Amino acid sequence: MSQHINLNQEITTHLASKGLHPTPQWLSAFLSTVRPTTAPAAIKQTALFRLLASDITSSLARSSSSTFPPNILDGTAKQRILPGPLVVQVLDVEDVGRSRWSQVEELEAQARGETTKGREIIRVVDQGGAHAAGGGGNAVAATANRGPHKLLVTDAAGTRAYGFELFAINGVGTHMGIGAKLVLRNVVVARGMLLLEPKTTTTLGGKVDALHKAWHEGRMERLKEAAKMDEAARN
Repeated sequence: MSQHINLNQEITTHLASKGLHPTPQWLSAFLSTVRPTTAPAAIKQTALFRLLASDITSSLARSSSSTFPPNILDGTAKQRILPGPLVVQVLDVEDVGRSRWSQVEELEAQARGETTKGREIIRVVDQGGAHAAGGGGNAVAATANRGPHKLLVTDAAGTRAYGFELFAINGVGTHMGIGAKLVLRNVVVARGMLLLEPKTTTTLGGKVDALHKAWHEGRMERLKEAAKMDEAARN
């Protein structure tokens, strides 16, 4: 029993150092899957991996300091600061630095197994893995990470808000996994919009498979529809 309590505390401390505070139910369910012979270091890393792959609305504890204030979307509030640390989960990401049609063209090129480097067309070979990493796959990530980006995020209570990337943040881009976790500290909120920058926003990574699959499958159509609306507004 003492060993179980110590392991529980070690995992809790390790996750808290990342700004993550799981519910007792999540932690208990995780510990029930751990083999007693597994090294503590490996268990802590597995706990982090699984928590980053979970939906924070069911896995993270909620408190007034770890969730958005009730009036987070108040557009009349010129500016406020969220002290945090506050963990949010990415539900959508859009590259607002490029036209929607150019993003559609890039997605179509990726679907054909091609991407561009300057004026050169590169054939991307899928070598398997979560992101088909290797070879031209890195070129796809590089072209996808231009920005600035607009993100739709949710806190542990399920409250949604939009964030805007003021300066490039490592790990943020249309190549990131949907469901990825960000830790916000002293983020400025201006008229309901989170103003994100490297000194206030830490990317932990992660991906919720169901959310990512639905987002990825519908992205092409959403971009095409938005591009058509852009054209109609200009005409």
